[in-house]
Amino acid sequence: MAKRALENQSRVVRFFKSNIPVMADQPGEVSLYLLAVVVRIFEQSGGKLDRAAAREIEAATAKVQAAVKSANLIPAGPDFAARVRTIEDRAQPHILDEALHALFEREDRKEGEIDMDADQSALVFLMLWAATEALDAAWRAPRTPIWDAKGEA
Repeated sequence: MAKRALENQSRVVRFFKSNIPVMADQPGEVSLYLLAVVVRIFEQSGGKLDRAAAREIEAATAKVQAAVKSANLIPAGPDFAARVRTIEDRAQPHILDEALHALFEREDRKEGEIDMDADQSALVFLMLWAATEALDAAWRAPRTPIWDAKGEA
């Protein structure tokens, strides 16, 4: 599933891989899997997901970098998720909140699961945020009728 979901978003995958060079082996694989989940959410939401173009990735990166500076998100710490949630202008905040939960707040970790330090988790999250922004710019929501078949709102 993960590989297929990422096939049509090669620019986003290249961007993601080129900006997480310090994460090898399992943490790197986990971050790519999370990216695949985000892409899959867009695909399953209906509408049309085009390939994210370079301009969309650049705009998304600039937006996230500006937010990192204005909200003092780095260095990551125990309140990282709370600081991120204060930023109102986030594309698809429900997706990003789930990523925050998975990377920072989940307490029910199972034995053998990857445990990344706060800085690695923050890097993965920021990359997911940029990818989500770029994908959101490349996505057109499905058309929904204003009235149902009976003509009622």
